[in-house]
Amino acid sequence: MVRGIASGVAAGAVWGLVFLAPQVLGDFSPFQLSAARYLAYGAVAVLLLAPRWRGLVSRLGRAEWISLIRLSLLGNILYYILLATAVQWAGGASASLIVGLLPVVVTLVASREAGAVSMRALAPSMLLCLAGVGLVAYEAFRLDTGHGDPIFRMLGLACAVGALGSWSVYSVDNARWLARRADISSYDWSLLTGLVTGALALLLAVPAFWGGSGHAPAEWAKFWGVAAGVAILASVVGNGLWNQASRLLPLTLGGQMIVFETLFALFYGFLWSQRWPTVLEVLAIVCLVAGVLWCASLHRTPRVSPAE
Repeated sequence: MVRGIASGVAAGAVWGLVFLAPQVLGDFSPFQLSAARYLAYGAVAVLLLAPRWRGLVSRLGRAEWISLIRLSLLGNILYYILLATAVQWAGGASASLIVGLLPVVVTLVASREAGAVSMRALAPSMLLCLAGVGLVAYEAFRLDTGHGDPIFRMLGLACAVGALGSWSVYSVDNARWLARRADISSYDWSLLTGLVTGALALLLAVPAFWGGSGHAPAEWAKFWGVAAGVAILASVVGNGLWNQASRLLPLTLGGQMIVFETLFALFYGFLWSQRWPTVLEVLAIVCLVAGVLWCASLHRTPRVSPAE
């Protein structure tokens, strides 16, 4: 369990960079950053898989390829497009409030599985996570107004709910496939997902870069450098670490690990803004960490079987 938690924390640390990249590349659209990130993800996956491609692909059937396409759409392409649209139309605070419910939704789904920790036992830890997300959103609402048109704001909120559902389904489905195909390593499964995501990103690249505003060569160099860095750290390394955590932890605990993405996104935001967190933000961080520690303690408690 320690290895699983460490992998989940490390995944959150590199995933938090995804929220910093749009601030560094403010002159480029989220669609351009998304397309570039996933194209780079696919390219790196091809290079890393090439030496053992034949041996790996021979173990994959039609069901695995269909699942990889589904996971790539849900966890990468569709999720990021919905999230970017939600931020633009409904505001970052509204989007973060809804998408920040991911740990709770995944844990709720996982609690219905056989042998899972009961919902009654998990409730306090989930309430702490909810409190932390609510405090973060409240602070962000003071400075974030979103789109002025109420119709666009409603559509943006709908996109945020769609992003929440998309990644929740991905997280549960991905964990089940990792358990089903234990013969494929966590990192190979991540690279296979990246390969398929890169192929799908080719379709996203056309509308993302067609007719875009002109940028200087130095700006494009910075853009592709950041996109490649995010692809390697957040997608290749981060997804591999997340798969490792998903394989080692029960889903009711693995779902809670997602809060570390929020925590590290906050930390990187403080560094970028060169400011200390407010009192409410500190309280939010305490709630999020306490919720995860509480959930971990429930899974560490040994269970006594009836025979004992």
